[in-house]
Amino acid sequence: MPDSIMYQEDGYIVLESDQVEEFMSAEELKAKLVSFLLLEEVTIPKELEQFESAELQAQHLLDHYFELDIGADKYLQWYVVRLEK
Repeated sequence: MPDSIMYQEDGYIVLESDQVEEFMSAEELKAKLVSFLLLEEVTIPKELEQFESAELQAQHLLDHYFELDIGADKYLQWYVVRLEK
C-alpha cells in the first residue's frame, strides 16, 4: 500500500519562459493559470473545453497536467513539491 505522503503537496515550483523559478501555493498557481487561460494566444488542451469556466479548467490542469502551451517559444510548467520527508 502506498504511503499517504505520496499524495500530499505543499506547493509548486513554477517555471515560465524569461522568468526565474517561483515557489507558489496551489491557490497562487491556480490564479496564474486562470489569467493565462483567458488569453487568446494560449492553446488549451481539447480536454478542457468540457469545463464551463477558466477556474474549472485551471483546477483540471492542476490535477492532471504539468505544463501549458502559452505561445510560440514560451512555456509554463509546474511541479508539485513536498517540504517534508
